[in-house]
Amino acid sequence: MAGIVLWVLTVTGLSWFFINGWTTKGSDGRTEILVAPAERDQILAEMRQLLKAVDGVIRELGESEPDLKRMESAAKAGGMHMAEDVEPALMVKLPLSFKQMGMSIHKDMDALADAVVQRETSQQLLKRLGSMTARCTVCHDMYRFKAG
Repeated sequence: MAGIVLWVLTVTGLSWFFINGWTTKGSDGRTEILVAPAERDQILAEMRQLLKAVDGVIRELGESEPDLKRMESAAKAGGMHMAEDVEPALMVKLPLSFKQMGMSIHKDMDALADAVVQRETSQQLLKRLGSMTARCTVCHDMYRFKAG
């Protein structure tokens, strides 16, 4: 019986951390995600890479004759391959909603690259980008990283 209780407590604790991550309420109303300085640097570098990918697509959309290969490449640079090397110890610290938003952005960057190849219109591509950047702003409004 004690083994079952211990198992239930362990699963409950791990589930709580998987959903909530390592967080605290920030002074500005956002949730602070508690990470090591190197982890914070890694996450912020990934966010900058995503911003550069979006910038690359937008710059091509602004051209009278966009280079579709360059636009596809820019979008793929922010795709799912970016999430392949995230260490499990860091993933545990991230709240579930943060993980979900992040993964959805990476998936949508891959879908954007496919949409470029399929020659969607500039307006359709901008709508896709608008949907993604809306999630970025929601996430930035909800969370901040606190390195400790």
